Amino acid sequence: MVILETRVAPAWVDYNGHMNDAEYARVFSLAVEALMDRTGLDAEGRSRHGYTIYTLETHLCYRREAHQDQPLAVAVTLLDRDAKRLHAFFELFDEERNLLATSEQMLMGMNQQSGRPDAFPAPVAEALAELPHAEAGAWPELAGRTIGIRR
Repeated sequence: MVILETRVAPAWVDYNGHMNDAEYARVFSLAVEALMDRTGLDAEGRSRHGYTIYTLETHLCYRREAHQDQPLAVAVTLLDRDAKRLHAFFELFDEERNLLATSEQMLMGMNQQSGRPDAFPAPVAEALAELPHAEAGAWPELAGRTIGIRR
């Protein structure tokens, strides 16, 4: 499910002539905001519920370069979730559906008043249930990877 469409901004291009690695993180951060908007945690929803989402951990995997003004699309699949956490997998594609990068993230629902983790409000939990979910044992190939030097 595509949740964000954008273009590579000129300011995102580095001295190598392609999108800087930090800007991939920016695009995935914008995708988390789009996910929040889609599930009822836009500005009005955050205010109404007193609730937001924090990113606890992220793992980016770069596959191909992106260049200035290139169209980008980000899709999301939920790998797992519980009452207050999301294990999400984002894929960044170009206009020809070439995979440019992935971002696997652990997101936590937070009560804004207490500053503590809390269960998703019921309408948000219902919206999350409508998102694409990967079946156990059928995660995307790049999900669940660890970082290290293979010997």
